[in-house]
Formats: sequence, structure tokens, C-alpha cells
Amino acid sequence: MSLQAEVELHRRGLLFILSSPSGAGKTTLSRRLLEQYKNAAQHETIVMSVSVTTRAMRNGEIHGKDYFFVDDAAYKQMVEHGELLEHAQVFDYNYGTPEKFVREHIEKGIDVLFDIDWQGTKQLTSKLPDDLVSIFILPPSMEELERRLRARAQDTEEVVQKRMGKARAEISHWQEYDYVLINQDLDQTHEKINVILKAERLKRVRQEGLADFVERL
Repeated sequence: MSLQAEVELHRRGLLFILSSPSGAGKTTLSRRLLEQYKNAAQHETIVMSVSVTTRAMRNGEIHGKDYFFVDDAAYKQMVEHGELLEHAQVFDYNYGTPEKFVREHIEKGIDVLFDIDWQGTKQLTSKLPDDLVSIFILPPSMEELERRLRARAQDTEEVVQKRMGKARAEISHWQEYDYVLINQDLDQTHEKINVILKAERLKRVRQEGLADFVERL
């Protein structure tokens, strides 16, 4: 009779990026994913990356949870000291990702979810290419994108038009992503994202200790 010992391998966490034009659904999809895994075991946990930003806090937002809200001087100092993995200017405000937070989580096997644009994705890819998985979310049409922006009732007409103008420029970078999904149905898109996440977690390169295990066979 053979005895089968339980095999446990440490999984390295990954950077899971969702990008899209404003209104295409990445924020809603990010929240769904976080809700799905909030009570999961550590090796299946995913947390939201909290960015720093120089824009003003909106109603309902919490410092340290939605963003770290800083002034221009503090932001500049973080950039100069190399404390940000990526940083970019979006709609006249600055955003960036604290490096320490990200590295601590992925080394523990916890995935970090990013809701960022193509500029941030490009910077992260250059610094942590082996740890990164990127998905671009497309709207079913530009008309539907505009309808969704107006339905949010958060922005002025000027801002809506500015976002629509920027959307085409953002969409032009779709080929730079690992996966591209058309968000026509929110539930279906969420399921596809979940399938991608599960498959990426199983990749050989993320199973630390696998080589040692094979050597002992």
C-alpha cells in the first residue's frame, strides 16, 4: 500500500490589471472580483492596489482605501525617491502605484488588482513583466460608452466629452494587452475574467518550489 503525502507549493502572487476607457466597466468588474474572493484562503486572495493621487477626494471616498490623497509636493517627492512602480497624469491629475505595497503582497502569494490605464500598464510591464497579467475591457460600441457615462450622472457635459475624446486614444492600445474582452454583458465578462485569473494562478512560473519537488520525485 502506498501512502500519498499532501503536496503544498507556495504560489507567487501576480499583478492583475484591468484597463478600459472610462465607462466601459473596469471599476464595476474590479469590485465584483474583490467581492468574490474576499473570504478566500490566502493563496486565492486578491486585493486592490491603492494608488496615490493628487486629485480631490470625491463624496464617499476614503483616504487609504480608495486612494492615498496627496498634494503635488508630496507626490513629486515620491517620484523622485523612486517609491512608485508607475505614475502618470490623467485628466490634469497625477496617479501612482506604491512599490512596497505591491511587492510585499505578491511575495506572500496574494494577487494585486489594478484599475489603471495603458500608461500605467506599460510602466508596470517594464518593471515586473513575469508577475503581470493584463486585460483590456472594450465597450460594445462608442454610443453605448457615452450612454454609460451619462447614466452615471457624475460628470459635467464638458467632462463627458473630454472622456469620449480620450476613449479612442486609449482603445488604440488594445494590442498591448494579454487579453481583450468586449463588455457587452457584465456577468459574462466577469466570468471570463475569473477564468483568466484561475488559469494564470496555475502557471508553472508562479509555482515556487516546483523544481525542488520534481527533483525529489
